Amino acid sequence: MRGYFAIGIERASKAGNMGNLIRTAHGFGASFVFSISPRLEAGEVGHDSHADTARSAKTLPYFEYHSLEELALPKDCRLVGVELTDDSIDLPSFHHPLNAAYILGGERMSLPQNTLDRCDYVVKIPTRFSLNVATAGAIVMYDRLMTLGRFAPRPVQSGGPVERAPVHVHGGPKIKS
Repeated sequence: MRGYFAIGIERASKAGNMGNLIRTAHGFGASFVFSISPRLEAGEVGHDSHADTARSAKTLPYFEYHSLEELALPKDCRLVGVELTDDSIDLPSFHHPLNAAYILGGERMSLPQNTLDRCDYVVKIPTRFSLNVATAGAIVMYDRLMTLGRFAPRPVQSGGPVERAPVHVHGGPKIKS
């Protein structure tokens, strides 16, 4: 899959959720993870052995910002908020940017309005109520993988794919003369 992505939480208050998100982000191939204004004790991130059993926090870059204004993203990286609002785009209908940083609100908290205003896009997971922040992050990363990855199309009937995923050829197909 081309491009890159990052994921983070604003005002995280539970080390277990941050550790879970870091481990899941590592598994899905994130380039980095971040937090904004975490409400955790210094040094708590990455040291929760119950959530990050793979010790991903030691190999995946983690950036911590004291405020949204400090958040520095690479050029052409789009900020995508994950929030249940009336104007949010349903995740299954969203085309993920090639280079994106996803931001979720902390436990029992929505993303603040200034964060929503800074986002290039705001998406929502079409559920009846808010999900655990680490679970929501996992769903967003899975959706990104499914839509930007190269997989065989889903079959019409139950079961696995009936055809192989298309092989990517650099430079396009060769035309016979």
